[in-house]
Formats: sequence, structure tokens, C-alpha cells
Amino acid sequence: MGDGRATVTGNGHGPDHGPGAGAGGHGHPHTPGHSHSHGPAAPVSRHLRKVIAAILIPFTAAVVVGLVVLWPGGAPPHQRTGVGFDRQTQQATVSKVVSVSCKSVNASGETPTGDTSTAEGTSAQQEASGTCKRATIRVDSGKDKGRTFTEIVQPDQSRQLHQGEKVVAAYEPSAPKDLQYSVADVNRRFPMVLLAGIFALAVVVVGRLRGVMALVALAISFLVLNFFVLSAVLQGSNPLLVAVVGSSAIMLIALYMCHGLSARTSVAVLGTLLSLALIGILGSVFIGWAALTGNTDDSTGLIHGLYPKLDMSGLLLAGVIIGSLGVLDDVTVTQTSAVWELHDANPTMSWRGLYRAGIRIGRDHIASVVNTLVLAYAGAALPLLLLFSIAQSGVGTVANSELVAEEIVRTLVGSIGLVASVPVTTLLAALVVSADRPGPRAETATAGAVAAAGAAASRGGRRRKR
Repeated sequence: MGDGRATVTGNGHGPDHGPGAGAGGHGHPHTPGHSHSHGPAAPVSRHLRKVIAAILIPFTAAVVVGLVVLWPGGAPPHQRTGVGFDRQTQQATVSKVVSVSCKSVNASGETPTGDTSTAEGTSAQQEASGTCKRATIRVDSGKDKGRTFTEIVQPDQSRQLHQGEKVVAAYEPSAPKDLQYSVADVNRRFPMVLLAGIFALAVVVVGRLRGVMALVALAISFLVLNFFVLSAVLQGSNPLLVAVVGSSAIMLIALYMCHGLSARTSVAVLGTLLSLALIGILGSVFIGWAALTGNTDDSTGLIHGLYPKLDMSGLLLAGVIIGSLGVLDDVTVTQTSAVWELHDANPTMSWRGLYRAGIRIGRDHIASVVNTLVLAYAGAALPLLLLFSIAQSGVGTVANSELVAEEIVRTLVGSIGLVASVPVTTLLAALVVSADRPGPRAETATAGAVAAAGAAASRGGRRRKR
């Protein structure tokens, strides 16, 4: 029995092990080379790698060509409007804060009147009789570094300034000198950078090398989004085409960097690609059918004002595709790995058996992932939903408004793609792993494992007879 055990183990972990060779030492006559290892799956045969390469190499080449052809070379310049994010800003610090009477700093000097039972009346009364703050802010960057300006903070303002606080100052050069600077926001760079550092540390500590590769892939994804997708859309390229090329590039980079260049990863790529195509088709149909313009808030209105030729509905569709990509990667990789592990555990299982077992795993995954996606979109739109609740609008009225209809279409289209990715990827993985033909060495190793397992079983039987 010792020789039989050594033969199976050697074939499972040697450099030339094939998909039929196992990694465990407990061989069985009906499952030769039965694997108990949780390490990387055995490499597939050369002919199967050629089939996968014949599909993915042209696709990868098309993505590279798309990147080259559509590469924008930077966002186009424009005249700043001074509205919202489209304004000049400088870093600043609150150097002094003193309390003053609101009445003394009231522009009109008159006591406002009004119904104090309303929000407007209460606010006006506070501004007249309450205690305000006069903050002195020092500019810390730009050509006016060292210059100071004052800001009056009303008692009912949500943002109260404190001495020593870092802020962002908006600059409007065309305004009178005393009014050129104003506080636009609080400087949150340090807590945001600290949180990002904690996240990166957690990923590296738990994920080790894979965690490092995941962080590198994440950084590359942001670079593709910033320097290709956003800039190309602003340059006037078709948003849908840009999203398809950009998301495909992100998918290839992220999956292969995080999970390695293997047949298993390639099947996950194919499943993700097919699911993205379905999301693109459904999104295009229903965004057009529901007459969604994509111009629903101040940000999109400002973008449309600056770039009137920009296809806002196409931009909405591009957002649906890119937003679904991250969750799709998780689903397809998980399903592919599940099928591979099932095959390693029982190499004699047919593709139908692998599919049935894999889809049972996928059903649990579907329930959790769809719930995650819906709650993610609902959480992002929570203030909007709260506003509708305050207005006591009916469900039909709320769902019919473009603001909510846009989120519903985004959620449902993405969820349909996620649901479809489970059977599609599971079927692809089952067909690929079942169609694998081991090479001559793997076949010899498998035959040796079968013979060793049979001999071990025979010796065990003779011992039992004695």
C-alpha cells in the first residue's frame, strides 16, 4: 500500500501532473486519483488551451485596438462656469473664530418677520436674534497664499467652522476682491487617506500576494476609468462603445492579475463577457423604451450644459455596464472555481452532473448577490427615497419619476445580468472541464494511479480473507 500511495501523490503534485491525476493518497477504484487538495487546479490539456486561446486572443486584440483608436489624450479644455464642482478651489485654514450677534451682521439691519412655525420663519428669527460666528480663513495655496477673508456662519447652518480646521475655499476671480473667496467644503483628505490605508493593509494582511495583486488591479482600473473612459466620453466618443472597451480592459486586467493566467480564469472571463453583453442589450432597450434621458440632477445638468453634444442616455447605459462589472467578476470566478473543485473531487462526473451540482451552489449565490446589488442602489438613493416618503407620494408616482425609474432600470438590468451569469458560467465551466483530454504523460500517470489503487484494494482484500 505504501507504493500505491506514493505513486498517486507524486503524480498529483509533480510538474507534469494532468487533470486526471489526483493529489490525495486515498485512491479508490471508481475515482482514480481522488483529490483532497485545495491548491491550484491541475493544468488543462494543450488542445483545450488552444480552443480557449482561439476565442480570447482575438477578443483581447480587439480590446487593445479599441483602446488605441478611442484613446482620448486627456479631457478637452473648457471655460470654467464657477458652478458646483466646476470652479477653482484652494486649500485654506480657519485661523480664528469669534462669536458675534447675528443682528449686527445682518445685511439689512432689520429684524425679519414671519411665521416661526415654519422652517423659513424659524431660520429668519435665529438669524435676527441668535449668535453667529465670524470666521477668519487663511488661504494656504495658490497665488494668493497668505491672504485672509471672513465668513459669517449662521447658527442653523449644518457646517459649523472651528479654529484650526482645514477647509476648501472656492475662488471666483471675476467677483469683487472682498467676495472672491468663500468656504466651499471641509478638507477631508487626511481621514480619507487614512481609511484607504487601513483598507489596503487589511487586504494585504488577509489576502497576502493575491491581496497585493488585487490592489494593483484596483489602481489600474481607476487609471483606465480616469484616463480612458471619462476622457473619451468628454471628447465625444460613443459612451456605450467606450464603456464596452473600458470595462473589457478592466475585466481582463483584474481577473488575470488576481487569479492567474489559466483556463479556469479564462472561463470566468468568457462568462463575464457574455453577461456584460446581455446587460448592454437589455440596458439599451429599456433605457430607450422608458425614455430615460440621464439628465436628472444638478451634476448631469451641469455636464450637459458644458458639453451639449454629449449623449446623456448613452452615459447612463455606460454607467450600468461598468457598475455591474465588479459584482459579475465575483459571481463568475466563484462559479468557475466551484465547478473545477467539483471535477477535482470526482473526475468521473459528467458535464451534466457538474452543471447540476454547480447550479445548486449558484442559486445561493444569486440570492445574496441580487440582494446586495438592490440594497447598494437603495442605499445610494436613500435621501431621494426619504424625500418621496416625506411628500407621501404613492408607489406608482415615485416609480414613474425619472429619478427613481433610472435607478430601477439600473438595478433590474444589472440583476438580470447577474442572474444569467450563474447558469452561463457554470455551463461553460462544466463543458470545458469535462471536455479536457489529458496528454500522454497525464494518461500514463492516471493509469499508474488506477493500477496502484487496484493493487492496494486487492492486497487489502487478501488480508481481510486471511
